[in-house]
Amino acid sequence: MNEPNALSDTVALTDLVEYQDGTVVSKTLVKKKTGTVTLFAFDEGEGLSEHTTPFDALVLVADGSVEITISGQRNVVKQGQMLLLPANEPHALKAATRFKMLLIMIRS
Repeated sequence: MNEPNALSDTVALTDLVEYQDGTVVSKTLVKKKTGTVTLFAFDEGEGLSEHTTPFDALVLVADGSVEITISGQRNVVKQGQMLLLPANEPHALKAATRFKMLLIMIRS
């Protein structure tokens, strides 16, 4: 498959990264001083430990489902749903199933 140009070709979001057993795969689609757009594929049970970021981030789940905890509040986010991760709020992610998400971080 030819690598699509994310700026000019129509592509299926979920085709841009593949699942890999026991790991998390990421691909940066846009990287600017003002923000980033990154696509992730998490194998079931994989996750990110609790952390904070100085910027708001928007999670859009493209496939599967994920449990996202923000400041102790558990949220289950499924395919087609999105959730805002507020700046400076502790959050963690754990794959309830294999899932793919688009993470949009705005820095200004």
